[in-house]
Amino acid sequence: MRTEKEKMLAGELYHAGDPEIQADQAIAKAWMVHYNGSLAASAAERRELLRELLSEVGDGAVIRPPFHCDFGYNIKIGTDVFLNFNCVILDVVAVTIGPGTQIGPAVQIYSADHPRDPAIRKTGAEFGRPVSIGKNVWIGGGAIILPGVTVGDDAVIGAGAVVTRDVPQGITVVGNPARERK
Repeated sequence: MRTEKEKMLAGELYHAGDPEIQADQAIAKAWMVHYNGSLAASAAERRELLRELLSEVGDGAVIRPPFHCDFGYNIKIGTDVFLNFNCVILDVVAVTIGPGTQIGPAVQIYSADHPRDPAIRKTGAEFGRPVSIGKNVWIGGGAIILPGVTVGDDAVIGAGAVVTRDVPQGITVVGNPARERK
């Protein structure tokens, strides 16, 4: 029998109220209190703090506080990645951000999802779908990346776009739902 955390990490239905999952979230919450108070620290000092919680943090990566996440240990950010103020990453499963990607303020990246069937949803079950953002991507402020989306290298996501499906390499998308800009 798999634990709720094992089911969560596998992208299967799980219950977030499980004590092991709640304990991991408590660790992330305590870390965020510390990290989000570090705005006056140097980028190098904040990078070391990021490495305490995130799975992978490339050299030159910058996340400006405040920053919010579910767990942190499912987030991988490459070298020279930049996240501006007030970004949110719901990382119940893997969220990967490739090298050189720039992310504007208030961007939200969700790997957490919920069943479409109301009877299952009523049980409190949820699941995750990984999000992968390629290298050298630019994501404008206020954009939302939904669960299961892959963004190809060199793509551009317009400010305020709601990305509901994969974005191919080198393509620009804008709007809600995000569509290719021609």
